Amino acid sequence: MTWCGLQIRVRRFDSDPGLHWLEQRARASGLFVLLRPGCDDAFTWSARKPGTRSLDLPCSSRTVGYVVTGTVIRSSDDSRDEPMSEQAQQQNTPPADADKAPDKPSPLKNPKVRWTLTLIGVAVLVALLAWLAYYLMVGKYQQSTNNAYLQADAVAVAPRVNGYVTEVLVQDNQWVKAGQALVKIDPRTYRATLDQAEAVIAVREADIAAATAGVQGNQSQLLQARTQLKSAEATLRFARAEVARFGPLAASGADTHEHFESVKHDLERAQAQYDAARSQIGGAQSQVEAGQAQLEQARAGLKQAQADATQATVAFEDTQLTARIDGRIGNKTVQVGQFVAAGTRLMTVVPVESLYLSANFKETQLGRMRAGQPAEIEVDALPGKTLHGTVESISPGTGSQFALLPPQNATGNFTKVVQRVPVRIRIEADADTRKVLVPGMSVEVTVDTREGAGKAAGADRH
Repeated sequence: MTWCGLQIRVRRFDSDPGLHWLEQRARASGLFVLLRPGCDDAFTWSARKPGTRSLDLPCSSRTVGYVVTGTVIRSSDDSRDEPMSEQAQQQNTPPADADKAPDKPSPLKNPKVRWTLTLIGVAVLVALLAWLAYYLMVGKYQQSTNNAYLQADAVAVAPRVNGYVTEVLVQDNQWVKAGQALVKIDPRTYRATLDQAEAVIAVREADIAAATAGVQGNQSQLLQARTQLKSAEATLRFARAEVARFGPLAASGADTHEHFESVKHDLERAQAQYDAARSQIGGAQSQVEAGQAQLEQARAGLKQAQADATQATVAFEDTQLTARIDGRIGNKTVQVGQFVAAGTRLMTVVPVESLYLSANFKETQLGRMRAGQPAEIEVDALPGKTLHGTVESISPGTGSQFALLPPQNATGNFTKVVQRVPVRIRIEADADTRKVLVPGMSVEVTVDTREGAGKAAGADRH
């Protein structure tokens, strides 16, 4: 049997000039080409012509990745097949795995891959160490919660008098200043009450004037009575002296008995006048005291009238409702023509410039929390912006203790539930930011308790 040709099939994964050279060389010389494994990074190409020795051609690493198989072609003028010898069949039969691609080398043997993996491992290790250091120094002292809301001490606007609303001077969401008029109520009834109170004041002032004049007249009468008493006292002394002088004379007969009786009669009359003068002084004194009491009564009446007038004035002024604080109008329900009673809620003034944060932390988060610690605040309405604040105070009890129906755990089955404690935080924000913030907004707050941790540790040591 004569072998006259070679057919080569090549599967290429990449272009390689060396393979083209080998293909041309094999076709020109009629060689049978086999691919046999050689070294780790190369293969040995074995070319053999039937009846001749094999030609070993080392393949460079550039040809790794090619699969070359060959098939022997018989001559066209050979009409019969001659059996091949076993040695020829072994030499000319391609290996079973000739059509299979050789195993690829491990990527870990590539220095670039090994260096890349090493750098990635070192970066991961450094990141883990940095995270651990941050957690030990900062992270474990950061207490966060999203159970927090903005709040403000809003002031409800309600009248203290009854009446019909005649004018509403503000709109919903309007900014107002302290003292600005908000609502007016019909003032006619209260104006009449004020006028009546002022008239009573005038009457009481006239009573005071009359009582003052009466006291002055009584004092004059008292002065006159005292003068008369002095005159009666002088007349009485003179009459007593006359009786003492003419009594011995009448007894010795030097004076007549009739004259002595006349002198005694003058003494009795002087005594009566003296007693009458003293009685007049007592009456005048009583009149003075009575007039003084009337004056005090008139003055008390004036004070009462003035108090009534003041109350009427307050009621009259209350017909115009004004803002007590700066803020924005919210929850306005009043309309013109509406009848409102005392205490009826008409609107609310919200002091948006005095907002604060109420954060409900778990009781397990309060061990190191103290007033004065800094806080970072993230408001849902301001994505990407972090505000700063300061812890002002911590509630003296959990939220459940101040509920309408506090829990009673002494009866029935008990299930332990972690309680939450309200913490008040002051917000530090500029004017533009405060225009966006309104009470009720949800926020997420983080409190740095590192300062509190030191204080707590010191307290535990003591």
